[in-house]
Amino acid sequence: VFYSHSESINIETRQKINAGEVKALLAHAPGVRVIDNPANNEYPLATAAAGEFDTFVGRIRDDESIQNGINMWVVSDNILKGAALNTIQIAEQFFAK
Repeated sequence: VFYSHSESINIETRQKINAGEVKALLAHAPGVRVIDNPANNEYPLATAAAGEFDTFVGRIRDDESIQNGINMWVVSDNILKGAALNTIQIAEQFFAK
């Protein structure tokens, strides 16, 4: 992969939210593509993000190590969409609902 960012993100919320709810919220967020089908080994890859403006999110799961925790895998093209902007946009969408 020539360029892209891949990040494992851990989130702790004030209120309980489960992975299914997070997946549904992110599926409607502009600029986000959810690819999350573990049974078929479908999850975001850096190679898929290269040349794309959208941010790809997958492997969304409950984080049992912290209260109200969620884990997810996020990839994006860091040339087209910088890491800082990407993180802010995901957080805005996540907490806006």
